[in-house]
Amino acid sequence: MNISKNIKTYFDRAVDAVFAVILVFILIGIAIGTIQLFMTTWKLLAFEGITGHYIDIIADVLTLYVLIELSRSLVEYFHTHKLRLTFIVDAAIVFVLREILIALFKHEIKAEMLYAFSVFLLVLGAIRIASVLVYQREKQIAENDGTKHEH
Repeated sequence: MNISKNIKTYFDRAVDAVFAVILVFILIGIAIGTIQLFMTTWKLLAFEGITGHYIDIIADVLTLYVLIELSRSLVEYFHTHKLRLTFIVDAAIVFVLREILIALFKHEIKAEMLYAFSVFLLVLGAIRIASVLVYQREKQIAENDGTKHEH
């Protein structure tokens, strides 16, 4: 029994270390992306048509948002030692929306692909709603168990 507790402790420390390294790289990526976003903004002054570099800025902003959502998931892990599905699904939804917006903006998307993305977004939305409901239910059960033990 003591050996399994030690193994779990080592495993938890290893996972914490890996997630910390991933979080550092994501934060570095967010910082670099933000700097590049500001540098890209100056290209708008070239006046290369209305759509010029706007698609690049939209793609960069949405990519940064995906990275921020993923980093929120990792930060939440350090507080609860659980990965919250809602943050991961939020990042997936933003990523799919990013792809749709870019494809629509460039006029490179076919109807079949748009339908497939729509169904995928519907599924992701359902998963997100379900994960929020499950999280609230778990929170309510934990609160009820806490009040039972106090009495």
